[in-house]
Amino acid sequence: MNPAQQQYFRRKLLDWKDAILREAQGTLAQLQTDTLREADSTDRASSETDWSIELRTRDRQRKLISKIDAALRRIDAGEYGYCDVTGEPISLGRLEARPIATMTVEAQERHERNEKVSREE
Repeated sequence: MNPAQQQYFRRKLLDWKDAILREAQGTLAQLQTDTLREADSTDRASSETDWSIELRTRDRQRKLISKIDAALRRIDAGEYGYCDVTGEPISLGRLEARPIATMTVEAQERHERNEKVSREE
């Protein structure tokens, strides 16, 4: 991967991380200002469910940030864009679609098949 491509993916990853952090900040601000004021128990339950979904989404995004940080470290180490399993280059199309990818499509498919077999046993 050439330096221009590395810089492109670094910017893409940093922008993605910034967007996630802005969303999380908005959620935090809303949690601090909004309280469950619904008098009706059904409305209150609906609001609590909405907040629960929002918090689960934020938790998944927190985990995503750690993957973004790992991808940025791989760029710094010169390892970004190479499969962790095979060492082969990961296609630019795959990295464009999933910039945190650590495996080629083929290696990922093998990994998922092996996981499925393990779960079925």
